[in-house]
Amino acid sequence: MTLLKTYSMSSKSWYKSVLLVFAFAMINPMLGRSQELNCQVQINSQQIAIGDNTIFDALQQSVFEFMNNRRWTNDKYSPAERIDCSILIQMDKRLSTDTYEATFQISSSRPIYGTTFSSNVFKYQDESVQFKYLQFDVLDFSTNAYISELTSILGYYAYLILAMDYDSYSLYGGDENWQLAQQIVSNSTSSGQAGWQSFSSRNNRYWLVQNYLNPRFKPLRECQYKYHRLGFDQMVDNVQKGRAEVTKALTMIEKVHKAEPNSFNTRLYFTAKNDEIIKLYSKAEPSEKEQIITLLETIDPANSNKYSDIRTAGQ
Repeated sequence: MTLLKTYSMSSKSWYKSVLLVFAFAMINPMLGRSQELNCQVQINSQQIAIGDNTIFDALQQSVFEFMNNRRWTNDKYSPAERIDCSILIQMDKRLSTDTYEATFQISSSRPIYGTTFSSNVFKYQDESVQFKYLQFDVLDFSTNAYISELTSILGYYAYLILAMDYDSYSLYGGDENWQLAQQIVSNSTSSGQAGWQSFSSRNNRYWLVQNYLNPRFKPLRECQYKYHRLGFDQMVDNVQKGRAEVTKALTMIEKVHKAEPNSFNTRLYFTAKNDEIIKLYSKAEPSEKEQIITLLETIDPANSNKYSDIRTAGQ
């Protein structure tokens, strides 16, 4: 992709320095007030045998419009600044005429300054989600009330994607969006649906947000900022310096690991990042490789076998 943003070191706001974009925005003010998300939506209904699949086409279109046509914040985005993300809904079971069980796969990424590459920010699979949907249903949503399971989940992940993206551009920049995601959790707790309650699991929507707003997880959010803004976004000028900043950022996760060993949030962070990290360090000096392998095997033991490959990568 062509990067049209110039990033501020201290905030999520971007200077609109590209004259062409500015000129079009003057002609059409809506260009400066575009929606925040560029969300690709796919519905996979192969496991459900029904005579007419047009309902799933309608569902896909409804989810696409819900994510992409809604204004989620008061911030101004140009079309080039929209956050790339995707939702794959695997329809697993049809429980009744209008009720389904599905697996949601959600991911998001953000561009690396001065390059054509993107960095994975979030990647998660939310399983055994039950929701109601009839063709031509209007997807109503409010941050102040639980209206339906489907729109609560979609709204939750919209704010989560925004929160993590904002955190990657400014220190704790996602606070407002994390709090809105937490509000959706609070609204949904009484629904009885899985994933919203603290007691049902330590690895669910409730804890994902609760942990990120917990002071003990601040180092993970600080890592999110420094990893991207001080690390990857600087590599267009100096790869070695940028990689050194990534090492410093990842070291901060040790604090979280000591307070909350093998936490849900830390594991999710590395689900999105482990392949990228291995590639980054594949051309590092041997001493740098050993340093990062030792760190990663401590804070992300689930992927320790993969990190050992850094030693021979790039040779």
